Amino acid sequence: MAFSFCSSASAATLSLCHFMHSVFTVDDGTGVINCLCWKSNLLKEAEDPNKSGTKKHSDADHGGFDPVAELKKLGQAQLKRCRLEIGELVRVRGPVKTSRQQREIMASTYYKVDDPVMAIQIAWMMEVPQLYRQFYDKRFQINAAGYRDPSLSADQNTLRTLEAFRLYSAESSINKAANIIQDFLKQKLVTKFRPYDVQDLLQPLIPSRHQAQSAEQEPVAGPSGCQQLSQLLKEVLQILQNEGVVYRKVKSQDEMYHVTTQDKDLFIAVKDIIREDSKREKYAEKGCHVLHILSAVRQRYSLNVSKAALELVLKTLECDSDIISTSDSHYIAI
Repeated sequence: MAFSFCSSASAATLSLCHFMHSVFTVDDGTGVINCLCWKSNLLKEAEDPNKSGTKKHSDADHGGFDPVAELKKLGQAQLKRCRLEIGELVRVRGPVKTSRQQREIMASTYYKVDDPVMAIQIAWMMEVPQLYRQFYDKRFQINAAGYRDPSLSADQNTLRTLEAFRLYSAESSINKAANIIQDFLKQKLVTKFRPYDVQDLLQPLIPSRHQAQSAEQEPVAGPSGCQQLSQLLKEVLQILQNEGVVYRKVKSQDEMYHVTTQDKDLFIAVKDIIREDSKREKYAEKGCHVLHILSAVRQRYSLNVSKAALELVLKTLECDSDIISTSDSHYIAI
């Protein structure tokens, strides 16, 4: 992909004749990027004083046209346009590459621009917002063509594309729902809750029947809004349990979820286990392994504490300087 823009140079070119390339930094008003410019053979010869000809030609002595001298003048003019100083306006074109973990332009063309009345700079700054709107400020869209299989019929490809869009939409809804519930738990400092306490928070994510169907379409059988809401809530709670954000202390018909970071009793239990077992000779030097802590927590506190929930507790305790990690997955109390 070629990249072309007009900018003022913020670092002078390395113009020593023995350098094979020059690097300078440009700022186009939206960001700063390095440009790598390889010198052509003609430019290197023009910069090399050892290759400058001192031989005089008889045609020049008689006032005739000397092509060598004219080419030399042209090369000097080109060299002058390629020698950059800080603050000069340049136009650069070339592909964007990544080098040394930084993006840079491999400039295939670069030259100074004469802009005494700043007309070129104004035109570029007016073009930048249009480029942003047309190419960068775009929502992510799945390319339907990417799901087409030449071996399938048109109807089969259409169904396959619709299924891909459905899966993408469902995944997006689940992520949004998970973020909504996590924000609510964090803002309200919730310690424990039941599913119906947070169910209404997800209602805006469930499309209503009249939104899903136009006036000309016939009603289509499918799950009701309540069923969709219940299924979405079930999937979100499972995700939050897998991530250790919430857990069920006791599995019973009464679905009570505890928020891991707000469960003070769990924090006390984990600290007591690490403090007591760190005094034992077996764990005195290296500390208690996370699996040992998990086993002890399940024996003394709750069988349903997951490893993800325990790791979240350990991370919080370490941030509060209540425990320290001696090595990978080993902890001791302070």
